[in-house]
Amino acid sequence: MPVAIGLNFVLAIFCAIHVVRTGQQLYWLFILFAFPVLGSTVYFLAIYLPNSRLQRKAFRAMGAAGRLLDPTREVREARAAFEDTPTAQNQMRLAAALLAVGDAPAAVQAYEAVLNGPFANDPEIRFGLARAYVECVRYHAALRYLEPLRREHPDFRPEAVALLTARSLAGCGRGNEARTEFESAVARFGTFEARAEYAIWAYGSGEGAIAQRLQAELDQIASRWNAMARELNAGSLRRLKAARDLAAKRS
Repeated sequence: MPVAIGLNFVLAIFCAIHVVRTGQQLYWLFILFAFPVLGSTVYFLAIYLPNSRLQRKAFRAMGAAGRLLDPTREVREARAAFEDTPTAQNQMRLAAALLAVGDAPAAVQAYEAVLNGPFANDPEIRFGLARAYVECVRYHAALRYLEPLRREHPDFRPEAVALLTARSLAGCGRGNEARTEFESAVARFGTFEARAEYAIWAYGSGEGAIAQRLQAELDQIASRWNAMARELNAGSLRRLKAARDLAAKRS
């Protein structure tokens, strides 16, 4: 019994700290300590969990599982929504769905159509269009959106924008600038994706020493993954393997 009381008190303290740090309504403090078990449980489920990384990761995992079972479902639903209500928001949803299933040319058309309307300066649309351009190997077009996007919205998806910019620079033949951009992304973010994109570039550019160093780091990270983590990073893993195999054939 004393252990249970202590755990309930610790949970209430944890939730109370979260109340103060995140600027929640202060009546939560009364609820937490007046009703230590019930109050902490309600706060955790109603306030803490919906804003936690744990739930966001869970939603991403469920989304990945859904795409595995029915890859084109979101495209069908997004297209139906746009046909029923042809708003800019529904067209944005359709464009993102098309890009997710690899139909980059159709995604380009959808994003370009949205940019002709009142959302022309929306960073999400400009970023989506740049991604679609990169998948269509239209790197110069991608940079036309990425460079002003970084200037005007420096805090918008900084890692994703940096990596897409690096890939676009590489595609435009600006190798030294691409290398600098990749190195900066790895140093700043240190993620698997940043290392993988740098390694893909290194394999394609004949930078064997860089590629091997990054590959060793990537293998070490991936060795700790479970099946779901591998699935979430399947796209990067496929592109990495393709780049490595192509480099091996050339050598």
